[in-house]
Amino acid sequence: MTARIIPLPVSFPNKRISVIMVSYHTGAPLLEAVQAVLADPDILELVLVDNGNTVMAREKLWAFAQNERRLRIAQGQGNIGFSRACNYGARLSKGDYLLFLNPDAVIDKGAAMRLADCGEHLNRPWIAGGFLQTVNGSEQRGTRRGKLTPLSAIVSFTPLHKLPGLKSMHLVEAEPCPSRPKHIPVVSGACLMMDRQSFDILGGFDEQYFLHVEDIDICTRARKAGGDVYFVPGAKALHYGSTSNERIQKVEYEKFKGFIRYFRSYSSKWWARIFLVLAAPFMFAAIMGRAWWIAIRAVWRG
Repeated sequence: MTARIIPLPVSFPNKRISVIMVSYHTGAPLLEAVQAVLADPDILELVLVDNGNTVMAREKLWAFAQNERRLRIAQGQGNIGFSRACNYGARLSKGDYLLFLNPDAVIDKGAAMRLADCGEHLNRPWIAGGFLQTVNGSEQRGTRRGKLTPLSAIVSFTPLHKLPGLKSMHLVEAEPCPSRPKHIPVVSGACLMMDRQSFDILGGFDEQYFLHVEDIDICTRARKAGGDVYFVPGAKALHYGSTSNERIQKVEYEKFKGFIRYFRSYSSKWWARIFLVLAAPFMFAAIMGRAWWIAIRAVWRG
């Protein structure tokens, strides 16, 4: 089936920012996220790659798109995975700056331009990440991250990060939020920008990651290529998180597979590969145990 694309507007703003959003049964926040993007005059276009949504959600999107020339919707490709859909959206886009934004992230007006402005001062291939807020206004756990290792993965998904000497990869649990843009190892893929040249240098997201860990991978590749990865606290977005009706156990299993792929890709030493084999069962237990606990608690709360 051929993807349907709504035509672009005739005129463009001077600094062309494209937002790429991938949606899969996102739920109620989707339209709110779309409206927030299109409320920002700094943004050239929103390319929404629909990997799968309900008939009702699609009807609302197409009704909204009829009066909004900056919204482009791609459908018909099926659920091709997050990384592949991001790359697909980037190829359809026309902007010089590419902001990958989750479909349940409601971005503040001006946040996209703050990310682009930060990127102008960074070494290519650069990546800039925004500040993700929870519904109560606090910083979301995965916004800023340190380097990923098998040990940090286990610590991060268990209460072990509360013990002295053990650090979670989530920096919100280790250090206060900076007041100005700061270089960090990894930013969240829920609100992640690069310019098109950086995207081309990196070859986009690694499509072997179906869901999760692709943001850690692309940040690692950017650093290894001599580029900068920066967190921009002034670029804010409300991130609802976990709004898809997909079972959390399936989502977390994809995360586990992503971690294993990542460690295999970046563990060149023989001892590191042995450690990965030993650590994998503990990672599986930590990630899937947390998923089942969240699912059971949700049932209890009714």
